[in-house]
Order: sequence, then C-alpha cells, then structure tokens
Amino acid sequence: MSGSKVSGQKSCHHCKSKSEATPSDTSTIHYEKFWLYRHCSSVQQRDRQAQKAGQLFSGLLAMNVVFLGCAFISSMIFNHVAITRAEVWILLSILKVLCLCWIIYYLLGTSRQPHAVLHRDSHAGPIWIRGSVLLFGCFSILLNVFQIGYSAILIQCKSGVEFMFPSIEILFIGTQAFFLWHHSKDCIQVQHNFTRCGLMLTIATNLLLWLLSVTNDTIHMEFESQLREVEQRFAGNETTSCTCPNTTICKVFQKGYILLYPFNTEYCLVCCSVLYVMWKNVGRRISHHHIPHIKPRFKLQGVVFGPLLGVSTVIIGICVFMMYQIQATGSVANRQVFVMYYSYYIVLLPLMSVGAVLGTIIHALEKRELDTLKNPTRSLDVILLMGAALGQIGMCHFSIVALVATDPRELLNSLILSYSVLLIFQNITQNVFIIDGLHRQRFVAATEARHTGHAGQHVVASEVPGEEKITTSSKQHHTQTPPSKEEEMEEHNHEAYNQRRVSVMELGQEIRKASLSYIHSYSHLSWKRRALREISFFLVLCNIILWIMHTFGAHPVFENGLEKSFYGYSTWFAIVNFGLPLGVFYRMHSVGGLLEVYITA
Repeated sequence: MSGSKVSGQKSCHHCKSKSEATPSDTSTIHYEKFWLYRHCSSVQQRDRQAQKAGQLFSGLLAMNVVFLGCAFISSMIFNHVAITRAEVWILLSILKVLCLCWIIYYLLGTSRQPHAVLHRDSHAGPIWIRGSVLLFGCFSILLNVFQIGYSAILIQCKSGVEFMFPSIEILFIGTQAFFLWHHSKDCIQVQHNFTRCGLMLTIATNLLLWLLSVTNDTIHMEFESQLREVEQRFAGNETTSCTCPNTTICKVFQKGYILLYPFNTEYCLVCCSVLYVMWKNVGRRISHHHIPHIKPRFKLQGVVFGPLLGVSTVIIGICVFMMYQIQATGSVANRQVFVMYYSYYIVLLPLMSVGAVLGTIIHALEKRELDTLKNPTRSLDVILLMGAALGQIGMCHFSIVALVATDPRELLNSLILSYSVLLIFQNITQNVFIIDGLHRQRFVAATEARHTGHAGQHVVASEVPGEEKITTSSKQHHTQTPPSKEEEMEEHNHEAYNQRRVSVMELGQEIRKASLSYIHSYSHLSWKRRALREISFFLVLCNIILWIMHTFGAHPVFENGLEKSFYGYSTWFAIVNFGLPLGVFYRMHSVGGLLEVYITA
C-alpha cells in the first residue's frame, strides 16, 4: 500500500490516533487484508477488522477439529466395537503429520521472509516455560520409546498402528519442542491467516492428545491383565492369551511407562499455553513504550528467613517422599506411610495459605499502582493459574464426597479429608496473591541503588589507607641503597610475603564489601518489600517440592485405594488423569508467577 494512497483517504479520529502509534517506516509493515473488509476507508481499520476475522476463522477451525476428535474418543470409550483405538490413533496421526508440515513450512519459509519478525514479545516464552517444554518433551519421547519396546516384545499380538503412532509422536514432539524453543517470542508479520490456522491446528492436536491420555486406560488395564496372567501361569493355570515372554523386561517397560505417563499430558498442556500466546501475537506491532528499558533480573537479595524456612521444607519433603517411595513400591503398601505422607501436607498447606494471605494484605497496604498495559502473556498466566487450579480442586471435591460417604472418622480417611479441604483453600489464596502481584507495577529502586552505592563507597574509603601503608612501605624498600645477594634474597622473600598479604587482604576486603552491601541493601528495604520477598521465596520452594512429589513416583491419590474402590477403577483413573497433570502444571506455573512477584517486589 503506497503512502500517497493512505494519506489521500479520509479516516476517522480513532484511526488517526491509532496511526500515530504505528512506526513511521510503513514500507516494512504488512497490514492484514480480508475480503470482507476490502472497502474500509482506513488502512488501520481494515487491519484491525482483518485481524479479528482471522482469529475468528482460525478459532472455528480449532473448535471443529477438537469436536471431531472428541467424538472419536468418546465413541471409542462408550462403543469400542464401532470405533477402535487404532482408528483414533490414525486420526491423530493424520493431524500430527499436518502439524509437522506446517511447522516445517514456518521454520523454512514463513520466518525467513523479509520483515517477517519485526517484533519479539519479551514477556512470551520465558526460560522456565521453554525449559519445561524441553524437559517434558524428552520424557515424552522416552515414554514413546518404552511403548515401542513393549510392543516389540509382543509383536505377534500387536498391529502396525501401535508402532506407527508412537513413531510419529516422537517426530512431532521433537519438532514442536525445537519450534517453540526458537520461535515462541515471534510476532509474525506475514502470512497472518495461514499462521493462525497452523497454530490453532497444533493447539487442537495437543488438546486431543491430552484428552486421549486422560481418558485412555487400556494400556494400564493391559498391564494389570499381563500381571494376572503371569501369576496364573506360575500357579500352573495355562492361558491362551498373549503374554510377555520375559517378565523382567516387561516389568521395566511397564514401570517406566507408568512413571513417565504424567509427563506426556503435562507436555501437551505447556505446549498449548505457548502456542496460544504465539497465536495472540500474530500481526501484533509492539510500540516502543511497551518495550522495557531495564529488564528485571532475579537477585537473591533482601531475603533471609524465606530461604531458610523453604530449604528446611524441601529437605523434610524429600525425606518423606523417599520413605513413601520405598514403602509404596513394595508388594504391599504400609498404611503408616500414607499417614506420614498426608501429615506432611497437613502441616505445610496451612503455612503456605497463611503466607499467601499475608502477602495479599501487604499488596492491599502498599501504594503501588496497577499495571494497565496490554500484556497477552500476563492475561494467559491468569487464565492458566485459574484453570490449572481446577484440576486439584476438582479431585479434592471428589475425594471429599467419597470419604464423607464412607467413614470419615477413621484416621487415614480423616487425614485425606483434611488434606483435601486445606488444598482447596491453599490454591485459592495462592492464586489471589500471585494474580494481585502480577498486576502491580515494579518498584523504582533508584533510592536504594544510591544507598547501596554509598555503602560500597564507604567500605572502599575505609580500606584504602591500609593499601597505601603497604605500598609506601614497599616504596621505602626500593629507595634504599643497592643491597648484597643475601639482602636481595631477603628483600625478594619480603616482597613476596607482602604481595601474598596484599592479595589476602584484598580478598577479605571484597568479601567484607559484599556482605556489608547485602546487609545495607537488606536494611534499606521497606518492611513491605522485605515481607513480600520472604513470602514469595518461601512459596517458590514449597511449590517446587510439591511439584516433585506430584510428578515423580507412585501417587497416593491412586495407591491408597479409597477413592478407587468408591468410584471404580475406570472412573477414578479418568479423574486422576484429568486432575493430576493440571495439578503438576499448576505447581510449575505457580513457581514462574511467584518468581515474577519476587522480582517486581
């Protein structure tokens, strides 16, 4: 679009105000076009309407793909004769191949076009999100390797689809992880509609893979039937079904598959969140006042009690977790280990809730203004925190109903009941604290920098005279008359001793300077900032240990057998597979939000 044509058109006052915020170099801006809005008088207005239309049509595409996949998966669950698991896998394999084609086209074509990426969203794709994509992606690839190995042992009983599906899954996971690591911050400015449709198709595919992982318990049921058949074979009862010839290798694949199963669902959820931010950033032009001039960095400064309390919580949690894993992985799980496990939670969750409530009260007392700038990443963070918390809250409500309906007065039942109620309250209070902190503007630290600088200057000034004494004494040695060989040796040893003394003193001065600077900066923090940092750091460490305990090893919500006996195996399996990955994602996402609150405090 030429500049003369744009200037010759008459636009409204709203469009003029929008055009002032756009960059002056319009030759590099690729305005969006859509055939429904080709008669709009203003280029900016046509661009906005085309952006909304593109988001609408790409969203409709994703909605239809998700509904089609849900229909297939639901038919497989309720009528497994008409729609088999192999047919669902074929549908998902076709979707993954289409997504792979689009990702490769984006990497080799779209992103390399001139002026394709004029802006990059500094808030999108933080290192902890991209690191989690790589971590969960590696575990998901290993999960599919175990599935291929297990199918290879029973190749006489398996179809070709059971080898094809995990093989395509490995290619899809690896390519998608590479794509998100390098391009999660892109604000693409070319091929807007095609890029939006590709992103939405990839989001829909990840959602369907997550839904299949949540609802499909056939592999776990197959593992249990395999174990029962092995027991019958050892008991002398021959079975005609397909059994694993090598029980040791089968056990390795089965245990590895069950251990890594939650990582696949976690990977799908994290990828959906990153892809959604990329979809919102398609065609986005970031103005200069949205770009932060000083990027806040994480500094372990101004915190003493939070790390101490948090580290002790992590150490105790690791001990409890290891004891639980040793007992739970045995032939028969000891009831006392469940009492110990839930008792740890009952002590920890009230501390976290009290810290979150105190932090929210401090946010209400401070005079920081709200940050009202448009930030798609922050909006998504709020949605993900609220949505991911529903997983644990939903599981807790199911547990409360099952326990109240059976025998709530029994010791273990009362502990699980208390754990469920406290977990609901902790999720709500922590969400309020994080969301309130994310919407606060960052503290201006200019005055504190001056105080820290004065402290450093005072330390240096107090230590310079000592250095001058040493240097003047060495100069006096140099101004004396030329000595003999013995005197030269003595003088050389004396100078070496002085140099070592100077280096030791300089090291001590640096350590003292750093410690005085840290104490000075800590003392000059206001009590509100100090309390916010202590609470945020304590909650970060608590969420890390809870993430570890929810992610790795056996899960007490499934192993204790109380809810499983009340709801049945398949129903409770679906509930746990729905809530557990969301709970793991919530803990990981809470760590990122709490670190953001800590940095901005």
